Amino acid sequence: MLLLVTFGVLPILVAAVVSLTDMDISGLANRDNVGFIGLDNYQRLFDDPDFRDALLTTGFFVVLGVPSIVVLSLGVALLLDRGDGRFVRALRAFYFVPAVTGIVAISLVWGYLYNTQFGLFNYLLSLVGVEPVQWLSDPALAKFSVALVAIWRGTGLNLIIFLAALQGIPRVYLEAAALDGAGAWRTIRSITLPLLRFAIFFVTVTTMIAWLQFFDEPFVLTDGGPLGATTSASIFLYQEGFRNNQFGYASAGSLVLFVLIAVVTVVQLRLRRPDAQD
Repeated sequence: MLLLVTFGVLPILVAAVVSLTDMDISGLANRDNVGFIGLDNYQRLFDDPDFRDALLTTGFFVVLGVPSIVVLSLGVALLLDRGDGRFVRALRAFYFVPAVTGIVAISLVWGYLYNTQFGLFNYLLSLVGVEPVQWLSDPALAKFSVALVAIWRGTGLNLIIFLAALQGIPRVYLEAAALDGAGAWRTIRSITLPLLRFAIFFVTVTTMIAWLQFFDEPFVLTDGGPLGATTSASIFLYQEGFRNNQFGYASAGSLVLFVLIAVVTVVQLRLRRPDAQD
């Protein structure tokens, strides 16, 4: 509880207090330079078109990334669960590697793959006569390029969660379905997926929270560009707070993002509650 209060609750309370001030870098050296301005930061925030664009970009990443990760990790887990040889165990480790690899190393590798002149992707396209693609320079395409890296990186951890849930399903259910003549797809649809409801719910909630805070991939690959196309809400707050030194303004934005994440999470939990006793 002490650790939770120190590293979880206390920073939120500090941000709430700072959001009511005009604190900037000069306020760190002299508290007399910090003035109380009430809700002005929040009013300015909601009038800021850049913040609205950042929220819309975050929403785009959530809509694209969350279903993709859940479906992809579940599908791969179902396939890997059908085997138990050395090759399958090696595949499990292979899929999990991105989850434990540093984001900087991952982004550097993907940056070379996306390179317009020397990247592997454009080289492969050139073999079939396709012109070079501006993977990270085109505002529309950059969103999908950054999201692809995050989806690839986020699949591994959720894959392990689904595999653990699959191994927890009593085999007697699957054997009974086989004796009744149920095929592989019917067994998955009628037995496996219903018994994975909590795992699917858990992965969906945690993945959505992570994507609402989407930061690492766009920060390292594009730094929010080009033309702000990949500037998520977290990157916007980072830029305002640590580059423009507007700590009060950035704190107000962080509180808004915190409330948004809390509301989305509570809604998901309440939707799950009628099914909790199944």
